[in-house]
Amino acid sequence: MSSPTGPVSGLPVRMPRPRQPGRHRRPEPLVAPEGAPALVLAVPGTPSATTRGLAEEVVSIARSELPGLDARIGYVDGDDSEFPTLQSVLTRSADERTARHEQAVAAGAEVKEPEGPVAVVVPLLAGPDSALLRQVRQAVMESKVAAELTDVLGPHPLLAEALHVRLSEAGLARADRARLFTVATAADGIILASVGGDEAVQAAGITGMLLAARLAVPVMAAALDQDGSINSVAEQLRSSGSQQLALAPYLIGPEIDPGLLTAAAAEADCATAEALGAYPAIGKLALARYTTALGITPQQPQGTPAR
Repeated sequence: MSSPTGPVSGLPVRMPRPRQPGRHRRPEPLVAPEGAPALVLAVPGTPSATTRGLAEEVVSIARSELPGLDARIGYVDGDDSEFPTLQSVLTRSADERTARHEQAVAAGAEVKEPEGPVAVVVPLLAGPDSALLRQVRQAVMESKVAAELTDVLGPHPLLAEALHVRLSEAGLARADRARLFTVATAADGIILASVGGDEAVQAAGITGMLLAARLAVPVMAAALDQDGSINSVAEQLRSSGSQQLALAPYLIGPEIDPGLLTAAAAEADCATAEALGAYPAIGKLALARYTTALGITPQQPQGTPAR
């Protein structure tokens, strides 16, 4: 019972429990710091409407993870009409930062000279490709803009998750090993197709081990841009007992001619999944590269554990 002025003496009072920090508490949402450098997504390959749609979806995911983020797209092989080049995007970012500073000074605000990089350039690549990275680095240098270039997106557990999803979408892998059902077309050996030579194959192999743990089937990496690499790996898998192979592109998509995948699948006589594309993990990993470069520490992207 209680009186108009409060609880009756002797009865317990329910008090609100103070919020305690801990692992089960939702992390406070982060926003991009004011004046933070732009995230510039460096998109390789020949620009197209499809490529632009993919890149826009990736930066949209990054923006949703970090409100206030200034995210832009620069094409390594752009033409500065429909598809702005990486160099021009960096130059524009620098000009806009200078203009904002001058406007603030003109308005009488006490502001410091801008410090730090104008932009953080994140290559839209799952694995290392020295030729493409050389192009990106050259564009950054030629822009004469203070920009920081990050590493590629992989290897990372989220990419293994994305590969698993793409294989399951193509009917080449079970979506969930915990459920008791079969997929008649499920592969018993996976060729992880990369571009970038031996370095790319080695990096893809790390993600391949994570994928193998998820699928409980052998996974071997091969290079799309090396003659005989795909066929050699297919023969190794078949000689070890795998009979139904599948090709899993360890690629975002824009960095290669789609015809390479078709030819590789025909060479290995196997089905193929789609490239990673704008799977949500791609945008999260691009943002993670950006925040790491700036020392911002949002909640790290986590993959779904293998089941």
